[in-house]
Order: sequence, then structure tokens, then C-alpha cells
Amino acid sequence: MTEKRVKIYNKAGIHCRPSSVILTTIKTDYPDTTFTLIKDGEAAMELNSILGLISMGLHHGNEALLQVEGPNEEEACAKIAELLENEFDFPTQ
Repeated sequence: MTEKRVKIYNKAGIHCRPSSVILTTIKTDYPDTTFTLIKDGEAAMELNSILGLISMGLHHGNEALLQVEGPNEEEACAKIAELLENEFDFPTQ
């Protein structure tokens, strides 16, 4: 198992659009890998649905522990940690 602490830098937190990018990457690039996210002081959540990730309520400045288990777990952990810490710049609608 590989672990990495992540900090949320996106000003709007992890909402629908970032969740979609993260979960699409997991399902496309790492289908046989298990990702678990633990927000400080709360229960662990397996990253397997957009709604599950959104329901964690990850806001700007929050920290969490990402745990990854499976094939290429070090690469997978680094990639998903990068996405969680990314400052997404989606165009306003």
C-alpha cells in the first residue's frame, strides 16, 4: 500500500467537475487499483463514485490521506494526489 497526504488547493474545493476528472482518471487509467481517501478526523471513503467524493466535503485548505493499493500503486498515487491538489480553472458558465 502506498500513502500520501494531500491538501486541497482548488478555491471551490472538490466539487462536481474536479470529482468527474478524478474519477474518470481512476476508472480509465487504474481500473484494478483501489483508492481510499481519509479526511482528517473522519471515516475512510473508497473513491469509486463522484457522489461519494463530493459527499466528503473537501474544501479549500482541507487535508486528507490518500491510500492506494494495486498495480502501479506508486504511479497511481502520485497521479491522483496531483489531481486532488490541482487548482482547477474551469471556465465560468
